[in-house]
Amino acid sequence: MKSELTKSPRKLTATRLETWATPGVPDVLLCDESGGFHFIELKATKGNAVELRPHQVAWLSKHHHASVWVLTMKLITKNKPACLFLHHGRDAMDLKMQGLKVDAAFKTEEPFEWEKIFQLIVPI
Repeated sequence: MKSELTKSPRKLTATRLETWATPGVPDVLLCDESGGFHFIELKATKGNAVELRPHQVAWLSKHHHASVWVLTMKLITKNKPACLFLHHGRDAMDLKMQGLKVDAAFKTEEPFEWEKIFQLIVPI
């Protein structure tokens, strides 16, 4: 994601958050051109399960009205290419329970459509 942001025509800046003091805060803070903040939890999985911890589900659910997202990469298998799934934070509990069976706001296979992902997270 970081390298794709540098290629984007948008003026988006990302900060990786390491927040041991407040459990559950998403991994990335994205700042848009107008100074708005967007939070993204990054996950990777080999199957359909998305391993959200209880603090993460709580944080995403509490801030469901804001621009909070879960971006999950389903890793490549011998039969299928890698995929990215973008879910809104309000879907955190369902995502924890049902995994990638939950309808995504957007899904893309390699090569990933990063500009579409950025546009959904930060509408123009």
